[in-house]
Amino acid sequence: MIRKGLFCVGMLVVATAAAADDSRDCYRWTGDAAIAACTRVIAAGPAKPWIYHVNRGIEYRGKGDNDRAIADYDEAIRLEPKYALAYRNRGLVYSDKGDNDRAIADYDEAIRLDPKYAATYNSRGNAYRAKGDNGRAIADYDEAIRLDPKYAIAYNNRGLFYGAKGDNDRAIADYSEAIRLDPKYASAYNSRGIAYRAKGDNDRAIADYSEAIRLDPKHAVAHQNRGVAYRAKGDNGRAIADYDEAIRLDPKYALAHHNRGLLYRSKGDNDRAIADYNDAIRLDPKYASAYDSRGSAYRAKGDSDRAIADYNEAIRLDPKYALAYNNRSLAYQQKNDTDRAIADFGEAIRLDPKFAGTSASRGPAYSRIAQDLIAQDMAKARYAASPSLPPTDMALSGKSSVAPAAAASAAPVLTTDRRVALVIGNSVYENAPALTNPVRDATLVADVLKRTGFDSVTLLTNLRKDVLVAALRNFAARAQAADWAVVYYAGHGMEVSGINYLVPTDARIAADRDIGFEAVPLEQVLNAAERARKLRLVILDACRDNPFAHQMKRTLTVASRSVSGGLAIVEPDAGTLVVYAAKDGETALDGDGTNSPFASALVKNLPTPGLEVRRLFDFVRDDVLEATGRRQKPFSYGSISGRQDFYFVAGK
Repeated sequence: MIRKGLFCVGMLVVATAAAADDSRDCYRWTGDAAIAACTRVIAAGPAKPWIYHVNRGIEYRGKGDNDRAIADYDEAIRLEPKYALAYRNRGLVYSDKGDNDRAIADYDEAIRLDPKYAATYNSRGNAYRAKGDNGRAIADYDEAIRLDPKYAIAYNNRGLFYGAKGDNDRAIADYSEAIRLDPKYASAYNSRGIAYRAKGDNDRAIADYSEAIRLDPKHAVAHQNRGVAYRAKGDNGRAIADYDEAIRLDPKYALAHHNRGLLYRSKGDNDRAIADYNDAIRLDPKYASAYDSRGSAYRAKGDSDRAIADYNEAIRLDPKYALAYNNRSLAYQQKNDTDRAIADFGEAIRLDPKFAGTSASRGPAYSRIAQDLIAQDMAKARYAASPSLPPTDMALSGKSSVAPAAAASAAPVLTTDRRVALVIGNSVYENAPALTNPVRDATLVADVLKRTGFDSVTLLTNLRKDVLVAALRNFAARAQAADWAVVYYAGHGMEVSGINYLVPTDARIAADRDIGFEAVPLEQVLNAAERARKLRLVILDACRDNPFAHQMKRTLTVASRSVSGGLAIVEPDAGTLVVYAAKDGETALDGDGTNSPFASALVKNLPTPGLEVRRLFDFVRDDVLEATGRRQKPFSYGSISGRQDFYFVAGK
């Protein structure tokens, strides 16, 4: 009996020590070890069991076991209905499950019980933001920061809110404050990188992503985002490396697979692209963009049926996905199914009118009737209904540098002349640095031409060579029935051995002999416009530095100015006027603002009533000289009929 009694006393001491260890370990450890310790404490009947239920719920949530986490929070609340932390934590799990209404109800109760707990306001702000209730979200973030001015997470989350609204400057200010408060806050660097990327500042974005990765080498999202920024700069090697690392760190990261696929697709490696799209779809079967992208890769391989099947699924998942309709239209055209092609193209325009400008790339399936009735008439009706409405692309690109009064003054011209225009902007190059302004410049010029009474204005952006050639071919057919034919091109251009070329976005130019295979000679542009009966006008904002100069091998025996940049002098046929943004042999500026100096001057002066076309370009020249401190001088070549005056907008 004594021996048993001693044994029992010893066991009591051991049990008490073990219970104390379990109580500490429930807080100190994580994962399965913590869950086991909390479970033992709960089984022993502690004084405040709800605390251990909450701790165990935290660990279950960390493992992704949301149902068990909720069960523990339910029990904690049953045992202690005034325990604010249990309500807040249960709200976090409901947010994880996407049930923001239940989450908000729990946050409300937590705030009622503890009105000074800043973290709960922050969490409720996240739930409101997820529901699209921006007013309440910002109010909660503000309150969290008022209660705790050093709460870095709240600044970061408020920054995410501003970023989602497109207010990147406010977002950056909040991210910067979060970083000041917590210099090791990797996610805040990643968030600020996203805002800089949205502003087009890829260098600052990359610096922030790199710092996020330095602080947290396993930050897969930062690697993925840095890959996007490197790709935008044309550094495909580093972009691939970052996508690879993001996928290595998180093999289930569907977005990284998709974006790596886009890069392979841009390099022409459709098989690798399809493999990545397959993985993205496997990981996220509702990823509409991945189906659309895979469809485009199959279409590039000539497999129209598979392409259409993928576009069908993208549209099923997102019935308002205009790009998928547009791409399915191209696949039907590839199958010579003209009726379905035109129907899909019409739906793409209805959902997003910017596709009205892409008809020139569609080849013979889009006859003159289809182009005019479906694309141009719908675009013109849109502008007639809302004459002050900017085009969709401009709304996405930022504010125009042109005064609103200038655009508003351009009333449609009553004329019997038929006027057609082709407007091209190439900004995103696959093998050369991107240009900031050409797409915005082209969009602005297209809008002004529409407002001055053109019968047809086709806006195309970021064209590969095959699409650029097709656009010129189709425009030539339209110019044949027109009195005026105007071509505007913004992007890279270059001269080799006295021949001028427009550079498509997919050009690979390692040596000067490559140019004839990779780029489009200016002569083709002139040929496209030459069939117009009265006025042929070609405007080139393409005199920038040669982007391939540092890598081009000189193999041709004829001297060339291509390495130094600029275009060669041109002598077009009578009746054709060619305008360079900078004189032959000189380079033009892309500009520090929203638009290039040349485009800004052109759209400022073009709508002026009673300004004859020759005088128009005198005004443009003077404005560019003034804006650039006389560093850039536009120049005109060729001649047009001296017996007739040409006005974009007739005088009153």
